[in-house]
Amino acid sequence: MPLTIDSIDLPLGPKLQGKVRDFWDLGDRRLILTTDRQSAFDKVLGTIPYKGQILTAMTCWWFEHCSDIVPNHLIAQIDPNLILVRRAKVWPVEMVIRGYIYAAGRREIYGLNFPEGLKKNQRLDAPVITPTSKAMAGDHDAQLSAAQILEQGVVPEPTYRAMEAATRALFARGRELAAGRGLILVDTKYEFGDIDGQLTLIDEIHTVDSSRYWLADSYQARLEAGEEPDTFDKEFLRRWYVAQGYRGDGPAPGLPPVLAEQMSGIYRQALERLTGTAFVPDMREPRARIMENLRQAGLI
Repeated sequence: MPLTIDSIDLPLGPKLQGKVRDFWDLGDRRLILTTDRQSAFDKVLGTIPYKGQILTAMTCWWFEHCSDIVPNHLIAQIDPNLILVRRAKVWPVEMVIRGYIYAAGRREIYGLNFPEGLKKNQRLDAPVITPTSKAMAGDHDAQLSAAQILEQGVVPEPTYRAMEAATRALFARGRELAAGRGLILVDTKYEFGDIDGQLTLIDEIHTVDSSRYWLADSYQARLEAGEEPDTFDKEFLRRWYVAQGYRGDGPAPGLPPVLAEQMSGIYRQALERLTGTAFVPDMREPRARIMENLRQAGLI
């Protein structure tokens, strides 16, 4: 079994920890370490080999291909698991956008009305934005509406409207590029912040952890047969847990090594399909490698 990164302490001052990422603030910059921790049901379930390297590579690829839409916080990739970014004032809202219905027989979801007769996993006429609050590890994301965000002053209205516009443009670009590689970008989430008065995309973008991807070739046949789509994201893991009778309540069953290896393979396939480049993992001992890369970057 390859070495995985659950958490690493670095000589960079206090560490903040999210569900998957660890953060160090360096004045007006920030280091973000994407670990191999696997979250689902708002809980960390275990680690996936090379997941952090894959997510980091995927995020950097998407930042490059979407930088003309909205600025992002990336300065440089320091290590396969580590990026240096500009520090932002974070807007505490995750902008979730969905292109497909996820539940059949419901006309109202997230306060939005949908036409009758939609099948589960059917494409919507137009994508819908269903924002949530942004939670750290141990907390739960909470559903919000645009009206609640504005009424509660969570985000100023001009900023929120700019976030909505950027969300729709980024999702359109993501769907277009994914379709060219035989994938359907089903839904995703974006996080934004303010850097020097400018709306800026932060965190990750279109990764297999923040998004759902389906295989385009088999989608229609499986929809008509009432079967779940072929997936390239953590929905595979969620389905396994649901099959064991777990849906997020109480202690989660441990993540079996075989399932962790399967998830690693799924994530790797998604990265290689999207980028057209073979993934070659860095198999060196993680902390020693990261420390050496930080020294070379002049950060320690």
